[in-house]
Amino acid sequence: MTSVVTTKKIAPYTITGVSVGGVYTSLKIPELGVLFDAGFPIRSFAGTDHIIISHGHGDHVGGLGALLGIRGLLHRKAPAKIYAPAKVIESIKDVILAMSKMQRHDLPAEWIPMNPGDEVQLKSDLYARAFRTFHVVPSNGYQLFRKVRKLKPELEGLPGREIAERRKRGEEVTNESERLEVAYATDTLPRVLEKNPSILKSRVLILECTFLNEKKSLKDSRAGGHIHLDELLEYADQFENDHLVLMHFSLLYSPREARAILEERLPKHLFERVTVFAPKSGPWP
Repeated sequence: MTSVVTTKKIAPYTITGVSVGGVYTSLKIPELGVLFDAGFPIRSFAGTDHIIISHGHGDHVGGLGALLGIRGLLHRKAPAKIYAPAKVIESIKDVILAMSKMQRHDLPAEWIPMNPGDEVQLKSDLYARAFRTFHVVPSNGYQLFRKVRKLKPELEGLPGREIAERRKRGEEVTNESERLEVAYATDTLPRVLEKNPSILKSRVLILECTFLNEKKSLKDSRAGGHIHLDELLEYADQFENDHLVLMHFSLLYSPREARAILEERLPKHLFERVTVFAPKSGPWP
């Protein structure tokens, strides 16, 4: 029997979950304490405190009520924080409220609406910023990053004692910068890469690639608001990421077919950095 959960080790992170286009997507990164989307209620994900929703389609949010129910049953923790596009968050809340009424049991959560450009602090040094994606409904992608301070270039090479004296006098001796850790963009047209070029510099980019060949036309892929490999190939030399995780493949392809097509069609220099988020063998879960 095929396991629902796929796990990929992508240094320094682990990405675990499931993603099948139109069926369900839910991806957890335990090292960062975040869950991207909740299309399937995986029990071991219920303790995650930060649930980040891309959009309101059922394959990305349909398992949220059950996930919150499992959390209430198994975990004595504060309500999860749920980040979702501001234009749809009230509709998602309405669904969860309806489920609460049906089962006569509260499904508490802290709801945080996110517009493109909004930034929230997840942990002491970890932040998330929303950016616009291009789907057929309101949708967000998310950039996770750390804020770090580095010595100003003009002070490099000075003795530590002098730098300490300058700091003591109130001089600012460091600059703040962002270390781009993980970007997540699903259910989107490929122009998301042009509109948000910083995601091409993230250490890890998790990106949908729903359609891979002539089984789905480019026109139909665009009409559905999805990335087709034909278009992704145009950006092959722009990915600066250490790791590119491709996911959300259509049921038109078996996991084995998806991997084989990507290996055949992607330039070798890019495929070497690609993780195909699919089971190693067998059918989709």
